[in-house]
Amino acid sequence: MRIGIDVSQIVYQGSGIATYTQKLVENLLQLDQKNDYVLFGSSLRQRQKLKDFVQGKRAMAKLYPWPTLFLEKLWNNLHVYPIEKLIGEVAVFHSSDWLQPPAQAKKVTTVHDVIPFKYPASFSPRGGHDIVANQQRRLAWVKKEVALVMVDSQATKDDVLEILGIPAQKIRVVRLAADASFRPQPTAKIEQIKEQYGIKGDYLLNVGAREPRKNLAGVMEAFKLFSRTPRRRASLVIVGKQAWGENHEYRVPGIKYLGYVPSEDLPALYSGAACFVYPSFYEGFGLPVLEAMACGCPVVTTDRGSLAEIAGGAAVLVDPEKPAVIAAGINQAIQGQDKLRRQGIVQAKKFSWQKTAQAVRQVYEEVAGAH
Repeated sequence: MRIGIDVSQIVYQGSGIATYTQKLVENLLQLDQKNDYVLFGSSLRQRQKLKDFVQGKRAMAKLYPWPTLFLEKLWNNLHVYPIEKLIGEVAVFHSSDWLQPPAQAKKVTTVHDVIPFKYPASFSPRGGHDIVANQQRRLAWVKKEVALVMVDSQATKDDVLEILGIPAQKIRVVRLAADASFRPQPTAKIEQIKEQYGIKGDYLLNVGAREPRKNLAGVMEAFKLFSRTPRRRASLVIVGKQAWGENHEYRVPGIKYLGYVPSEDLPALYSGAACFVYPSFYEGFGLPVLEAMACGCPVVTTDRGSLAEIAGGAAVLVDPEKPAVIAAGINQAIQGQDKLRRQGIVQAKKFSWQKTAQAVRQVYEEVAGAH
């Protein structure tokens, strides 16, 4: 069977969707020796990243220098020009979460979250309406044409049922995983990374794009409260690019902003942290929680949605709306850190990209076998 996959979003380095695309394709190609794969990608400015990604892979690559905006108009608006004209005939086509081309093949897609509908404030005021409108158009075609929809968590499935109205029988939950590189690091490596980034002493860690949905303001308020606790001395290290919204960098002492950090440095940062603080208001999955757990870092995260779902009983769950509760959760996590480290490692091992790839392959075969 010939299967097409849109890998265009691999160019958005550091994003969860780029990680998903990379790990899924790599593990599918390793796991599935029976089917043939065609990797479609298009980017005007970042085509080299696509070339680098497909190089040496056991798959045919069809890459084009077309900008995303052009394909949005062509496929999400006009919905013309079938994908087969670009990649040839395929039995199944796996579209990205951004573009929905027409196809003669059976189609599947992954809906990672419903953020444009549930939290439109996550997008900048200037571009937010365009993003929401584009997703509304794309998802209208998804609902009409796609054979099966994959989601990352039961919480996202519930959102897709409620908000998008896609029938339950067309939805499959396929959970993600932390990469195998996320594991407890030796002390020497931790100290080297701390020195490299100028981190002194104990520290709390937050990882993710700095935008309102991530609740960085709540993290900062909680950190201020935590810092008043007797005998608690720790800085707050924040990893991630500024997305949009109010810039808090100048407001709170004791905070160190690292900006974008290469993925190879993250395991040591997680491993060395006293606690990982991630009270996001909403995530489709929340990979950083699993990454932290896999590295043996105690986790404080949100008590609802996908974050509570994937954390299981291996994290301190808090109300993200209440900084005082987050601060108390940080203290609780540090006091019980030995137990949380052990529980987190066990919980993270329940997830793997091999399991994810196997489940996705089963979706492809289910769709191809349907009449």
